[in-house]
Amino acid sequence: MDLLQVEKKWQEKWEQTRLYSFDRSRADRKKYILEMFSYPSGARLHLGHWYNYGLTDSYARYMRMKGYEIFQPMGFDAFGLPAENYAIKTGIHPEDSTLKNIETMEKQLKAMGAMFDWDYEIKTCLPDYYRWTQWCFLQLYKKGLAYRKEAPVNWCEGCNTVLANEQVVDGGCERCGTPVIRKNLTQWFFKITDYAERLLQNLDGLDWPEKTKMMQRNWIGKSTGGEITFRLENGESFTVFTTRADTLYGCTYAVLAPEHPLTLKITTPEQRKAVEDYIAYAARASEIDRLSTTREKTGVFTGAYAINPVNGRRIPVYAADYVLATYGTGAVMAVPAHDERDYEFAKKYGLPIERVVKGREGEDDSLPYVEYGVLVNSEEFSGLSVEEGKKAIIEKLKSEGKGDFKVNYRLRDWLISRQRYWGAPIPIVYCEKCGEVPVPEDQLPVRLPYDVDFTPDGTSPLLKSESFIHTVCPQCGGKAVRDADTMDTFVCSSWYFLRYPDSKNDKKAFDSEWINKMLPVDTYVGGAEHACMHLLYARFFTMALHDMGYVDFDEPFSRLVHQGVILGPDGARMSKSRGNVISPDEYIQKYGSDVLRTYLGFGFSYIEGGPWNVDGLKAVHRFLERVERIVMRLNDVKTESADGKKELLYAQNYAIKNVCADIEAFSFNTAIARLMEFSNSLNKYLDASPDKTVSANAARTLVKLIAPFAPHFAEELWEMLGEEYSVFNQPYPVCDESALVLDTVEMPLQINGKVRGKFQVPAGASKEDIEKQIMATPALTALFEGRPVKKMIIVPGKIANIVI
Repeated sequence: MDLLQVEKKWQEKWEQTRLYSFDRSRADRKKYILEMFSYPSGARLHLGHWYNYGLTDSYARYMRMKGYEIFQPMGFDAFGLPAENYAIKTGIHPEDSTLKNIETMEKQLKAMGAMFDWDYEIKTCLPDYYRWTQWCFLQLYKKGLAYRKEAPVNWCEGCNTVLANEQVVDGGCERCGTPVIRKNLTQWFFKITDYAERLLQNLDGLDWPEKTKMMQRNWIGKSTGGEITFRLENGESFTVFTTRADTLYGCTYAVLAPEHPLTLKITTPEQRKAVEDYIAYAARASEIDRLSTTREKTGVFTGAYAINPVNGRRIPVYAADYVLATYGTGAVMAVPAHDERDYEFAKKYGLPIERVVKGREGEDDSLPYVEYGVLVNSEEFSGLSVEEGKKAIIEKLKSEGKGDFKVNYRLRDWLISRQRYWGAPIPIVYCEKCGEVPVPEDQLPVRLPYDVDFTPDGTSPLLKSESFIHTVCPQCGGKAVRDADTMDTFVCSSWYFLRYPDSKNDKKAFDSEWINKMLPVDTYVGGAEHACMHLLYARFFTMALHDMGYVDFDEPFSRLVHQGVILGPDGARMSKSRGNVISPDEYIQKYGSDVLRTYLGFGFSYIEGGPWNVDGLKAVHRFLERVERIVMRLNDVKTESADGKKELLYAQNYAIKNVCADIEAFSFNTAIARLMEFSNSLNKYLDASPDKTVSANAARTLVKLIAPFAPHFAEELWEMLGEEYSVFNQPYPVCDESALVLDTVEMPLQINGKVRGKFQVPAGASKEDIEKQIMATPALTALFEGRPVKKMIIVPGKIANIVI
């Protein structure tokens, strides 16, 4: 079979007959199966695309044959830094390069032979999409969930833009690797922290990988404790959040984040230069670096003193970069005897270290002692357990107006402003008279101008576009300027799954009644690296839109599956520098896309991935050739026979049962292994005395079973069998459980633990029956003839072991 010609033939027929077009009238039977959409990089489809899209399509094809109406759209996450950086390097406009790349990838994706319904395609860089991204911004703004403030941000000098915490990797920009610094800028934020508890609680009900749910739990970072107010000698005050109020009597100094608004305000004249120098030093480190437990602790004395609210003690106030302004309150009470960071800092700067918790009897409680023991040196609270002490001390402070119980979250509000060109403009204008004014919805989209100098210089490129930046105020008609920043591209991908089912709607982002029928997404497939960014942001958007009444559901993805990573043949991640990158193109040109897809399913555990092995690809090619020969051999079967029929039907139904379970679990490697076993059984049957009807039914079953993995190949075989187009309109085979009950089972006979023979016994035979049969069968007794039997161990249906 010429697989390349076969693929071309069936792709043309699928398109002509619109086989995979979604039937909206069957929405009650829908399965919304979605792969995370890709960025149009311009390179040809790599193995990662194939692994995600090809095998998720196999799952979707299986579900179609199970009777579901499949909605499987495709689109492109088209804004972002790569296109802009490419434009800066080459001079090719981001819009031109992106749309050209999309055109290339559309052809490649169609050649994959997937069921994507291109009628619902979206491209996030086009005005008909980002108009509604801007609409989403305005809804969040009206709800009080979008706000603007000055804040310390991660700044990449290489890309000249702000980065979210999640986009800082090992202290550098995830895109270019430039060390990230901290600086203050006025930025737009989404108030995702309002949803912290709900984002946490809803995880329990999601059919998601436990590891991903744990990553989100840790990222949200719920802590239960107390908030305590410290008064400064100059009359100012600050609050700290702590989970260990029981150690308050051991607080011997306090620490403010270098960027805390009080830091310079309370600094004495004598310490001012030292503090200013330290603030500049701290700005050069990323938050991740500052939180590292292995990094040397540094700080500087501000010259100011605070009062410990529980005992009136005067304690020095330091600025230190191991405290972050963006976490908690930006201030901490330092208890060096019971905190490792505080202990290291106190040792370095000669600060007092005083025990207020001792260990249980026999426990090593050398300092720093961070376990839960018994309070000491804590006045009336001495002798209490840590949990009792936490509660009692906060209750005392609460009664005095100096503190209260508090729940804190590690999660920060989502910073969405970007000082880049290639993104969705923020729909806000600034009027001298009216101030901050949202663009009216009927004036959307705020179009991204084409003719812009986007060479990075530390300011937003849109500031250089006079025609864009200058406008009129929607409220008073006076002069106004537009916001010059663009939105983080994660905003575009936080709602795209809502747009897909209603992608042509030019009146609304989506029709709520229709979307409530189509969502949540039934199965969402993509990389685990998105756990704390895209997947969290999409959940936040969905919850917010639910609370505004736009959708009935508050979670976007019912089931989540992560694919693994295909490694190079050397077992390392593929990279050009290692020279181990495998391009799928040469293998598709030689073997066809069905062989590649089936190999990707067979050669790896889907959620784990593994190293590429071309021998596995060749083995799959030989397997498909064997299946083709089986179908071709049917013409030679003319007889009727009962020989071997029961065994073949057992093998057939055993395959059906297990393949179905495996595909539903995304265990494609074991599913394809079952198909190979069944094809071997069918081949063996055809070599014996086959029955014409049984053979033909088994071959049809095999073709239908293999169809999700090799769709073009299966269509061709289905036609060769004389069946009606299309195999994908056929129901997937259903297991006949009665065929799995055999009259007899084969058991191995071991002598002293080594297999010496095999024999058949009735399926329900007891131990006694099996023992009698062995002793009454000369061929078996001959194996231990002349030697007394010491013991006979029998597990019915499994094994018989004779000890002599």
